[in-house]
Amino acid sequence: MTVATLPDVASDTAAAPSPRCLAREVIALPGGGTLEYDYFDASPATMERLTDVLFKEHWRDIVVGPCIEGAVFEIRFEKAPKVTFLDGYLTVDLGYWHFHLCTGIHRQAPTPEVARQRQVSKVAFFLQRGQRCGGGRSWGLRMWNGAGEQMTTVFLPNPYLTDEMKVSKTPDWNRLALWHKLREIFLGEPAPADLAAHYSQEPHESLHH
Repeated sequence: MTVATLPDVASDTAAAPSPRCLAREVIALPGGGTLEYDYFDASPATMERLTDVLFKEHWRDIVVGPCIEGAVFEIRFEKAPKVTFLDGYLTVDLGYWHFHLCTGIHRQAPTPEVARQRQVSKVAFFLQRGQRCGGGRSWGLRMWNGAGEQMTTVFLPNPYLTDEMKVSKTPDWNRLALWHKLREIFLGEPAPADLAAHYSQEPHESLHH
């Protein structure tokens, strides 16, 4: 993938641009299925708004962690985390464990190149189809740093899974409310008024391939 141009230091306090999709990418997955990415602005202002929505407002609803071939970290929150920000780094702290994400301008890096490598340079919504996990689909967001490395994946509520992460016999499309709320905020895409009606013609994904 091509790494997006990073914002300069002046954008540290700049307002986020108007919400829109910067690019769309569809990737054919080995073994079948597709991965669809909708990229949007990754400026510090946008990342601040995004992480506030995810970790302050909807911490109960998300699953967080790196997701690469051969390793998936699925972290859920039992209580609201303490969310702080210092020198470009967001810290999400549960007391006995925490994680950091460089979402803004990192001024104390040893070199400007290291600062650019550490900071989020790309962020995208993803929809994965045709895989066995998640009832056949996954909805979420993914972030990459300036070196093109994945920083983390955020899995959003899945209509094929219950809160207990069990596969549902019948998809609950209302569980996509957060997906559409975020797309409206960051892509400018109006959310359907009635999710069940909007998805009523969707085929049920099979776990058997």
